Amino acid sequence: MKRLVIVGASGMVGGCALRHALENPDVERVVSVNRKDLGIAHPKLTEVLHPNFADCLALAETLSGQDAAVFCLGTYTGAVSDPELRKVTVDYTVEFARVLRASSPEATFTFLSGSGADPTGRSRIAFARYKGAAEKALLEAGFPHVYILRPAYIYPVTPRKEPTLSYRLFRVLYPAFRLFGLAVRSDDLGRVMVDVSVQEAKEPRNLILENRDILSMVRSTSPRLQ
Repeated sequence: MKRLVIVGASGMVGGCALRHALENPDVERVVSVNRKDLGIAHPKLTEVLHPNFADCLALAETLSGQDAAVFCLGTYTGAVSDPELRKVTVDYTVEFARVLRASSPEATFTFLSGSGADPTGRSRIAFARYKGAAEKALLEAGFPHVYILRPAYIYPVTPRKEPTLSYRLFRVLYPAFRLFGLAVRSDDLGRVMVDVSVQEAKEPRNLILENRDILSMVRSTSPRLQ
């Protein structure tokens, strides 16, 4: 029975991860850390409001004794300025990981990255550079297990107002993306993130899971890393 922290449960993937975690018999308790109230009540769930992820020191006690964290906090390219995109993608991730590592040094960290993430920092695409920078920091943070998921297009299973014109176009093109293995449903992605976080892994390891790896786990009735 695992104790799990989910960050970003008000978002598309984080919300799916939360719902699966609450239904998962391997999860004893879920702490959801959000910037706004979810309006959800469940016997397993404790909700913690934290408006400023630039400073997570106040979360130290909340993060103590946790087995794993699923980090889905993020924003969309084109929806915010470049400095804001970097702050949310890199700075918030690194700060949260710093406090979690100090409070629960044996915790697993599972991170929602994206296809094309570039840890070398050479990409001309800001999203790829910033996701890559966050990945690099997490892999160097000292967690015994880090799972980085790099989905391609994430199809929102719950109807929503798309954040940009590009995402409206992507939604129309979803059947083609799916045909060529370039998309994953948000509920499937959330489920995989929780499942890999709570599985037993005896040896320390860091794994980067590309979209094809995620889809392979989705096709399995009980996703497990080999």
